[in-house]
Amino acid sequence: MSASRQANPIAQQFLSARRSIPARLLTAPGPDAAQRAWLLQQALRAPDHGVLAPWRLISLDGAAKLRFGERLAALALARDPALPEDKREKERSRYSYAPWVLVVVARIDAAHPKIPAQEQLLSAGCVAHNLLLGAQALGYGAQWLTGWAAYDAEVAALLGLAADERVIGFVHLGSAVSEVAERARPDVIDKVSTWMA
Repeated sequence: MSASRQANPIAQQFLSARRSIPARLLTAPGPDAAQRAWLLQQALRAPDHGVLAPWRLISLDGAAKLRFGERLAALALARDPALPEDKREKERSRYSYAPWVLVVVARIDAAHPKIPAQEQLLSAGCVAHNLLLGAQALGYGAQWLTGWAAYDAEVAALLGLAADERVIGFVHLGSAVSEVAERARPDVIDKVSTWMA
Protein backbone atom coordinates (compact mmCIF):
# COMPACT_ATOMS: atom_id res chain seq x y z
CA MET A 1 0.00 0.00 0.00
CA SER A 2 1.34 3.43 -0.90
CA ALA A 3 2.92 5.33 1.99
CA SER A 4 1.09 8.48 0.81
CA ARG A 5 -2.30 6.88 1.48
CA GLN A 6 -3.67 6.14 4.90
CA ALA A 7 -5.39 2.79 5.24
CA ASN A 8 -8.83 2.85 6.83
CA PRO A 9 -8.85 -0.25 9.04
CA ILE A 10 -12.56 0.11 9.84
CA ALA A 11 -13.46 0.10 6.15
CA GLN A 12 -11.11 -2.80 5.51
CA GLN A 13 -12.67 -4.83 8.31
CA PHE A 14 -16.16 -3.92 7.08
CA LEU A 15 -15.48 -5.18 3.55
CA SER A 16 -13.77 -8.33 4.84
CA ALA A 17 -16.89 -9.14 6.87
CA ARG A 18 -19.36 -8.85 3.99
CA ARG A 19 -21.55 -11.91 3.63
CA SER A 20 -25.12 -12.75 2.80
CA ILE A 21 -27.48 -13.77 5.58
CA PRO A 22 -30.01 -16.35 4.34
CA ALA A 23 -33.48 -14.79 4.14
CA ARG A 24 -34.92 -17.49 6.41
CA LEU A 25 -32.55 -16.24 9.15
CA LEU A 26 -33.81 -12.65 8.94
CA THR A 27 -36.49 -11.30 11.23
CA ALA A 28 -37.78 -8.07 12.78
CA PRO A 29 -36.77 -5.51 13.59
CA GLY A 30 -35.82 -4.15 10.22
CA PRO A 31 -34.60 -0.67 9.35
CA ASP A 32 -36.74 2.17 10.71
CA ALA A 33 -37.95 5.05 8.51
CA ALA A 34 -34.77 7.11 8.83
CA GLN A 35 -32.56 4.10 8.19
CA ARG A 36 -34.65 3.13 5.16
CA ALA A 37 -34.31 6.61 3.71
CA TRP A 38 -30.53 6.53 4.18
CA LEU A 39 -30.26 3.00 2.76
CA LEU A 40 -32.25 3.90 -0.35
CA GLN A 41 -30.09 6.98 -0.95
CA GLN A 42 -26.92 4.87 -0.73
CA ALA A 43 -28.34 2.18 -2.99
CA LEU A 44 -28.80 4.70 -5.78
CA ARG A 45 -25.14 5.79 -5.62
CA ALA A 46 -24.35 3.08 -8.17
CA PRO A 47 -21.95 3.41 -11.11
CA ASP A 48 -24.10 4.72 -13.94
CA HIS A 49 -22.47 5.33 -17.34
CA GLY A 50 -24.38 8.09 -19.09
CA VAL A 51 -26.35 9.00 -15.94
CA LEU A 52 -29.32 6.99 -17.22
CA ALA A 53 -30.46 5.73 -13.81
CA PRO A 54 -31.56 2.50 -15.54
CA TRP A 55 -33.16 1.04 -12.44
CA ARG A 56 -35.85 1.47 -9.82
CA LEU A 57 -36.86 -0.18 -6.57
CA ILE A 58 -40.18 -1.63 -5.44
CA SER A 59 -40.72 -1.89 -1.69
CA LEU A 60 -42.49 -4.97 -0.31
CA ASP A 61 -43.55 -4.37 3.25
CA GLY A 62 -46.00 -5.56 5.89
CA ALA A 63 -49.22 -7.19 4.74
CA ALA A 64 -48.51 -6.35 1.10
CA LYS A 65 -45.25 -8.32 1.28
CA LEU A 66 -47.12 -11.33 2.61
CA ARG A 67 -49.81 -11.05 -0.09
CA PHE A 68 -47.09 -10.91 -2.73
CA GLY A 69 -45.58 -14.09 -1.31
CA GLU A 70 -48.97 -15.80 -1.32
CA ARG A 71 -49.51 -14.83 -4.97
CA LEU A 72 -46.13 -16.27 -5.92
CA ALA A 73 -46.83 -19.48 -4.02
CA ALA A 74 -50.18 -19.81 -5.83
CA LEU A 75 -48.45 -19.30 -9.19
CA ALA A 76 -45.86 -21.97 -8.38
CA LEU A 77 -48.55 -24.44 -7.37
CA ALA A 78 -50.70 -23.70 -10.43
CA ARG A 79 -47.74 -24.49 -12.66
CA ASP A 80 -46.85 -27.66 -10.82
CA PRO A 81 -49.80 -29.19 -8.91
CA ALA A 82 -47.50 -32.11 -7.99
CA LEU A 83 -45.09 -29.78 -6.17
CA PRO A 84 -43.90 -31.67 -3.05
CA GLU A 85 -45.18 -30.37 0.28
CA ASP A 86 -41.76 -29.19 1.46
CA LYS A 87 -41.38 -27.08 -1.69
CA ARG A 88 -44.93 -25.75 -1.31
CA GLU A 89 -44.09 -24.66 2.22
CA LYS A 90 -40.88 -23.03 1.03
CA GLU A 91 -42.88 -21.05 -1.55
CA ARG A 92 -45.55 -20.12 1.02
CA SER A 93 -43.07 -18.87 3.62
CA ARG A 94 -40.47 -17.22 1.35
CA TYR A 95 -41.62 -13.65 2.11
CA SER A 96 -42.59 -14.17 5.75
CA TYR A 97 -39.12 -13.90 7.33
CA ALA A 98 -37.38 -10.61 6.53
CA PRO A 99 -39.44 -7.57 7.51
CA TRP A 100 -38.52 -5.65 4.35
CA VAL A 101 -37.90 -6.82 0.79
CA LEU A 102 -36.78 -4.58 -2.04
CA VAL A 103 -37.28 -5.61 -5.64
CA VAL A 104 -34.45 -4.24 -7.77
CA VAL A 105 -35.67 -3.57 -11.30
CA ALA A 106 -33.48 -2.81 -14.30
CA ARG A 107 -34.91 -0.61 -17.04
CA ILE A 108 -32.90 -1.35 -20.17
CA ASP A 109 -32.81 0.88 -23.24
CA ALA A 110 -31.51 -1.71 -25.70
CA ALA A 111 -31.41 0.85 -28.51
CA HIS A 112 -29.41 3.47 -26.64
CA PRO A 113 -26.85 4.90 -29.10
CA LYS A 114 -24.02 5.10 -26.56
CA ILE A 115 -24.60 2.96 -23.46
CA PRO A 116 -24.69 -0.82 -24.10
CA ALA A 117 -27.51 -2.80 -22.49
CA GLN A 118 -24.94 -4.78 -20.51
CA GLU A 119 -23.67 -1.63 -18.79
CA GLN A 120 -27.22 -0.64 -17.85
CA LEU A 121 -27.84 -4.10 -16.43
CA LEU A 122 -24.60 -4.04 -14.45
CA SER A 123 -25.55 -0.64 -13.02
CA ALA A 124 -28.78 -2.15 -11.68
CA GLY A 125 -26.75 -4.99 -10.19
CA CYS A 126 -24.65 -2.42 -8.38
CA VAL A 127 -27.82 -0.98 -6.82
CA ALA A 128 -28.58 -4.43 -5.40
CA HIS A 129 -25.03 -4.79 -4.08
CA ASN A 130 -25.17 -1.33 -2.51
CA LEU A 131 -28.29 -2.47 -0.63
CA LEU A 132 -26.30 -5.38 0.81
CA LEU A 133 -23.46 -3.11 1.90
CA GLY A 134 -25.83 -0.46 3.25
CA ALA A 135 -27.75 -3.01 5.30
CA GLN A 136 -24.47 -4.28 6.75
CA ALA A 137 -23.40 -0.72 7.58
CA LEU A 138 -26.63 -0.28 9.57
CA GLY A 139 -26.08 -3.55 11.43
CA TYR A 140 -28.70 -5.57 9.53
CA GLY A 141 -28.43 -8.72 7.48
CA ALA A 142 -29.46 -9.01 3.86
CA GLN A 143 -29.64 -11.49 1.02
CA TRP A 144 -29.99 -10.88 -2.72
CA LEU A 145 -32.15 -13.62 -4.24
CA THR A 146 -33.51 -14.32 -7.70
CA GLY A 147 -35.17 -17.70 -8.22
CA TRP A 148 -37.86 -18.44 -10.76
CA ALA A 149 -39.87 -15.33 -9.83
CA ALA A 150 -37.16 -12.98 -11.09
CA TYR A 151 -37.52 -14.37 -14.62
CA ASP A 152 -41.25 -14.97 -14.77
CA ALA A 153 -43.54 -12.92 -17.04
CA GLU A 154 -46.56 -13.25 -14.72
CA VAL A 155 -44.54 -12.04 -11.76
CA ALA A 156 -43.32 -9.10 -13.86
CA ALA A 157 -46.95 -8.27 -14.63
CA LEU A 158 -47.87 -8.62 -10.95
CA LEU A 159 -45.15 -6.06 -10.13
CA GLY A 160 -46.32 -3.74 -12.90
CA LEU A 161 -43.10 -3.90 -14.90
CA ALA A 162 -42.90 -2.31 -18.33
CA ALA A 163 -41.74 -4.21 -21.39
CA ASP A 164 -38.20 -2.79 -21.05
CA GLU A 165 -37.91 -3.72 -17.36
CA ARG A 166 -36.71 -6.87 -15.63
CA VAL A 167 -36.19 -8.01 -12.06
CA ILE A 168 -32.54 -8.11 -11.02
CA GLY A 169 -33.37 -9.60 -7.66
CA PHE A 170 -35.25 -9.51 -4.40
CA VAL A 171 -33.15 -8.09 -1.56
CA HIS A 172 -34.40 -9.33 1.82
CA LEU A 173 -33.41 -7.17 4.81
CA GLY A 174 -33.77 -7.63 8.56
CA SER A 175 -32.09 -8.66 11.79
CA ALA A 176 -30.09 -11.88 11.73
CA VAL A 177 -31.35 -14.48 14.20
CA SER A 178 -27.94 -16.16 14.31
CA GLU A 179 -24.37 -15.77 13.15
CA VAL A 180 -23.53 -17.10 9.70
CA ALA A 181 -20.21 -18.85 9.30
CA GLU A 182 -17.79 -17.60 6.71
CA ARG A 183 -17.89 -19.71 3.58
CA ALA A 184 -14.97 -20.69 1.40
CA ARG A 185 -13.94 -17.86 -0.90
CA PRO A 186 -12.03 -18.14 -4.17
CA ASP A 187 -8.26 -17.89 -3.92
CA VAL A 188 -6.99 -14.68 -5.50
CA ILE A 189 -4.24 -16.59 -7.32
CA ASP A 190 -6.91 -18.63 -9.13
CA LYS A 191 -8.97 -15.61 -10.20
CA VAL A 192 -6.46 -12.87 -11.00
CA SER A 193 -3.96 -12.93 -13.80
CA THR A 194 -1.60 -10.41 -15.34
CA TRP A 195 -1.84 -9.68 -19.05
CA MET A 196 1.49 -9.74 -20.81
CA ALA A 197 1.85 -8.04 -24.17
